Amino acid sequence: MRHMVSGRKLSRDKDARQALLKNIAGALFSKGRIKTTLAKAKFARPYVEKLITAAKAKKLAENRTLASKVPGDLNKLLSEIAPSFEKRQGGYTRIVKIARRLGDGAPMAQLELLPIEKKPKPPQNI
Repeated sequence: MRHMVSGRKLSRDKDARQALLKNIAGALFSKGRIKTTLAKAKFARPYVEKLITAAKAKKLAENRTLASKVPGDLNKLLSEIAPSFEKRQGGYTRIVKIARRLGDGAPMAQLELLPIEKKPKPPQNI
């Protein structure tokens, strides 16, 4: 029995779950939004948000840790995504439920990064 044990297993062993998290995070950072099952989206959301928070720190040790946890384009995370969430204290992602999958009826969702907040330009006096 798994009473009071947190986390999801997703019918995978530990290594497969970690690989799944890394691949979902890498795809989300490169594309901005991904379509996956609701369970996987809920499973990956805290992991992705912790990576973005770590990227905001701008420290060498954090960057090396991120390099081991994010496959693919780490530069986009460090140069575009993290600075755009500089003033936000959390809640960088959104889960939007979409129609069920046709083959097996699994609940589907879109995991997406929130829109990048652009700084308003000061008014120009003429």
